Amino acid sequence: MSRLHVVSGKGGTGKTTVAAALALALATEGRRTLLVEVEGRQGIAQLFETEALPYEERKIAVAPGGGEVHALAIDAERALLDYLQMFYKLGSAGRALKKLGAIDFATTIAPGLRDVLLTGKACEAVRRKDKSGKFVYDAIVMDAPPTGRITRFLNVNDEVAGLAKIGPIHNQAQAVMRVLKSPETAVHLVTLLEEMPVQETADGVAELRAAGLPVGGIVINMVRPAVLDTDDLDIATRGARTGIAKALSQAGLGGARRGGLADRLIDPLLEQAREHAERVDLERAEHAELTGIGLPTYELELLPEGVDLAGLYRLARDLRKQGPI
Repeated sequence: MSRLHVVSGKGGTGKTTVAAALALALATEGRRTLLVEVEGRQGIAQLFETEALPYEERKIAVAPGGGEVHALAIDAERALLDYLQMFYKLGSAGRALKKLGAIDFATTIAPGLRDVLLTGKACEAVRRKDKSGKFVYDAIVMDAPPTGRITRFLNVNDEVAGLAKIGPIHNQAQAVMRVLKSPETAVHLVTLLEEMPVQETADGVAELRAAGLPVGGIVINMVRPAVLDTDDLDIATRGARTGIAKALSQAGLGGARRGGLADRLIDPLLEQAREHAERVDLERAEHAELTGIGLPTYELELLPEGVDLAGLYRLARDLRKQGPI
């Protein structure tokens, strides 16, 4: 079973929400998860209704059964200072480099270095054990960059390893890639039942597979409930005016006479029904496209009022019901 869960998706699909719900789901029954943010947006703090996350691991939620969710906002600059201290023992010299702007310079001339630092911090948490030899966290969930950048973000360590043939940077990159390309890792993609997100998901899966990165599952987010059953959808498509007029009349909305209230309501209702039927057909086609990719799929319902803390726990419960992810 995977221990590092990387969550990506096209912008606007709710990948941060899904990452947070997944962290809660994985923390049930006394387990501990670490939810990692790498883009500096503080989206996790907003979802859990807490103050901005610092560059340190902090408990932000308790899951059903007594489990814990910890969170960390990884800052590339702080991660580089940690790295310099770990391998070169720079101490105050490292802080001096920060003041001189050398850290921004280093990550600018070697863009891949920033991603190595971000992914490296998460991979370190995957491998970390306590004094008894037990893993500190049962699972790590990373709220990763969008689908269009995810393969390069995860695979950039190979590029850095190619630039640095020996030494600590080479060893660090190799260690990170061993985790990212192992069964310990699963990259999950979040999508909506819309054409562009579905196409980007399919492209993302193909790119990840081509790079040798392990793909996990597809989370279909914001699934809208069925309003009409199959028979009613058929009626809506055919535009059965007589039956609708009769139903409106029986509901006390006036007689079915020409020009009456019921008659005036028929065309707007039929138009809404036709639009709904078209959307359902589109969503069914996109769903078939996703299942054709050949990965496990999970569905999370649309919460009309938005996702608050209670809604986040509700989504986590729904994920648990759909089996291990």
